[in-house]
Amino acid sequence: MGNARAPEKKREHNLKSDTHNKNSTLQQSVISALTQYIADLDGEVPCNLYDKVIGEVEKPLFDTVMNHCDHNQSKAASCLGINRGTLRKKLKQYQIIP
Repeated sequence: MGNARAPEKKREHNLKSDTHNKNSTLQQSVISALTQYIADLDGEVPCNLYDKVIGEVEKPLFDTVMNHCDHNQSKAASCLGINRGTLRKKLKQYQIIP
């Protein structure tokens, strides 16, 4: 009976590894994009980089998650790990909803 649980634990571990690999891929994409952006500045010091990155990433994040959740705000908020009120505020901020 002890052996029956081993494959379940291994499968659970593999799912965690897959999630970590996907996060690493996203992280690598961000690093690559930022490295290229800074290189393209050709020696100029970036200004307001935080605001620029957040502004560039948040809107497509909300657009993509809303589409993935068939525009169900409760599901999208859960998927994002934020409350529905915060989601609605961001959707209005980025003019994703009227």
